[in-house]
Amino acid sequence: MSELVEIVDSLENKVSKLLHKMELLHQLNAKLRQDLELQKEENELQRKNLSEWEEKYDSLKMANTMLGSSTSKTEAKLKINTLIRELDVCIAKLAD
Repeated sequence: MSELVEIVDSLENKVSKLLHKMELLHQLNAKLRQDLELQKEENELQRKNLSEWEEKYDSLKMANTMLGSSTSKTEAKLKINTLIRELDVCIAKLAD
């Protein structure tokens, strides 16, 4: 009978340890999920920031081209034509 009590006590101890480990893993999982969400938000902000800088760079590049810098004037003409087409589309949509 003493052996049976020891076995039961041992099982209870092991179950208790497993439950404790499970709780720690749940807490770690929740923290990792929170960290992941924060990283996703930061990543999205970085993408938006990069997009804004790329737009600024393109604008500066176009301005330099229009000012007669050493870059090709063909690029400026193409950009102006693209802008005109975009304006035409906007005007057409407003007219509808």
